Amino acid sequence: MHAIKISEPGGPDNLVWTEVADPVPGAGEVLIDVAASAVNRADLLQRQGNYPPPRGASDIIGLECSGTIIELGEGVEGWQVGDEVCALLSGGGYAEKVAVPAVQLLPVPGEVELLSAAGLPEVACTVWSNVVMHAGLSEGDVLLVHGGAGGIGTHAIQVGKALGATVAITAGSPERLERCRQLGADIVINYRDQDFVEELKNETKGADVILDNMGAKYLGRNVDALATGGRLVVIGMQGGLKGELNLGKLIGKRGSIAATTLRARPVEEKGAIVADVRERLWPLVVEGSVHPVIDQVIPMAEAADGHRALEEGGVFGKIVLAAKS
Repeated sequence: MHAIKISEPGGPDNLVWTEVADPVPGAGEVLIDVAASAVNRADLLQRQGNYPPPRGASDIIGLECSGTIIELGEGVEGWQVGDEVCALLSGGGYAEKVAVPAVQLLPVPGEVELLSAAGLPEVACTVWSNVVMHAGLSEGDVLLVHGGAGGIGTHAIQVGKALGATVAITAGSPERLERCRQLGADIVINYRDQDFVEELKNETKGADVILDNMGAKYLGRNVDALATGGRLVVIGMQGGLKGELNLGKLIGKRGSIAATTLRARPVEEKGAIVADVRERLWPLVVEGSVHPVIDQVIPMAEAADGHRALEEGGVFGKIVLAAKS
């Protein structure tokens, strides 16, 4: 089969479409004939040599895919050869075939096309596990999402609205703010010339839940933006690793901060997240209140172009990599 390999850590040109050995499904795994994968920011970090795969995972980039089951490993139940699925991966998605634990599979939901489904598993499991399973977002809450125009952000907007929350987002241009509003965001804040703390408090009591991809840069201001009892969940470090935290403010608000990752979790934990996503989120996708937001579809062999586009900015939602022409 063919897959994208990293010739050496560095820029997008170091992504090479080449022949590799077919993966073999182990016990509890299935083999998928991949229709598509999708580009995540973690993929860029791995290409640069800054995000090695977990122990035992494929060194091929790609944290999600869609496709058709072509082989069942020993002990797999509940799935059949020929089933169309999408999957949360620890790696291996930029390839024509991938082996994945069956507990990390999701059926392609409702009327979603197979290619578009490749852009769902990573954002769905990330948003749901953090915003709902951990932070307990519920009807009437205020949800603040940083990076509202990205893959995570566009999905979080829809989940928040489907659960009855007031959704505020930050983004960097009037066009992207307007597209977020069309997707359902109630409050849109241009981080280039507006203070999100001030803007949020002008219109709400503060955020009950904040989903943050910036890390250190926004740490103090995120605490300022929390409502009493608010929960800050940090899932990215685009704004740096080390920040200063005023514990007095956090205690005064009876607030909490969590920092999470998805890729390195054990299969059992990922399986529990996927099961909850399937039970509680997938019906919202089937009914259409949550849907994949796809910016563009690129041939997988040209994955370097997808990486360049994400690095340059301007992508709204997800970039999908089609494995077949």
